[in-house]
Amino acid sequence: METPQAPADQLRVGRLVKAHGLKGALKIELYTDDPAARFVPGAVFSLQVPTSSPWHGKTLELKELRWYNQNPVGFFVGVDDRNAAETLIKAILWVEHDDDASSEPDAWYDHQLMGLKVLRDGIEVGTVSRVEHFPAQDLLIIDTPKGDVMVPFVGAIVPEVNIEAGTLTVTPPTGLFEEIPDDPADAEPVADSVTASGEDSEVDADAATANEPADDEDIPSADSDSGRATPNAG
Repeated sequence: METPQAPADQLRVGRLVKAHGLKGALKIELYTDDPAARFVPGAVFSLQVPTSSPWHGKTLELKELRWYNQNPVGFFVGVDDRNAAETLIKAILWVEHDDDASSEPDAWYDHQLMGLKVLRDGIEVGTVSRVEHFPAQDLLIIDTPKGDVMVPFVGAIVPEVNIEAGTLTVTPPTGLFEEIPDDPADAEPVADSVTASGEDSEVDADAATANEPADDEDIPSADSDSGRATPNAG
């Protein structure tokens, strides 16, 4: 199944996550801070779905948005039963570009992010080549001298986007942009060392056997006071 492509000049506002009830309603995961403005009756959404989906290339019109247990649930034109709703699960909703988009914090179009210089500790490490949208989160694909790096587009890793300056700041975990060297302590022991150690043990055992007294020889015992060896009393 082909990866669905996101509209480059639109704003992602939600994702359909689960059928709700029997009348075609769907629970919505919101990606907008202003659902009252985005999800109004008559609002039309572009759909990001796989090419194999019957909804590929189509739009979806909202009839009504309701709230159940603080969860948004949408009713859409042409989606009249649960079977139809289930064909839309995981579909991502997009809206056309308009002037209101700039009023939403932390919301950017893909074409605004593409080409931004990526800064780490003030040093340029690459540029944003594209944005991948997935149900769990978005990924920024960073073009670096060592190849593409996938960066989760979350505030903890991408704390600042400055469209005016043409930059994007990242604070990635160790290993995201560079390889972590192997810990010498984790290296396997050298075979020769193991063999040598084994040989030494065998030699020590032979030496200990050679120094053992015969059964009829007197075995010295230690005097507890002086620490000196004394013969057995017999």
